[in-house]
Amino acid sequence: MTRGIKSLLTLLLLACSVVHAEQFKTLDNWDVHYIVLPSTFITPEISKAYGLQRSKYQSLVNISVLDSQTKEAQSVVITGTAKNLLGQVRQLDFQEVKEQQAIYYLAQFTLDNDELWRFEITIRHGNDSQTLAFKQKLYVE
Repeated sequence: MTRGIKSLLTLLLLACSVVHAEQFKTLDNWDVHYIVLPSTFITPEISKAYGLQRSKYQSLVNISVLDSQTKEAQSVVITGTAKNLLGQVRQLDFQEVKEQQAIYYLAQFTLDNDELWRFEITIRHGNDSQTLAFKQKLYVE
């Protein structure tokens, strides 16, 4: 595993414990793990390696999809939106990150301080399609 990926995985695991307890939902045959965190949590090296912008006004959405039985990472197509209480919608453009057996989907979006966001994420693989919906309050650091 490359140093950058190890750093990213460590950072995301740490962020999970700091921001919220582990977040996941079982959707049909998938365990979908998700987290939204400030982009300032990522290091400049990881930001550069994956073309992510570090800013107090940027958040990072991380999604991983595992087979519920085998726990193997799934290569899927993910699309989604984030919507605040004012009705402002942010389209989430996910990029796939693969490293050995791990697959992550990352998307960034701009926010203002102290907002509740509702996320609707569509996950597709072949003919199977599931929707992950959750909400999270986000703050500018």
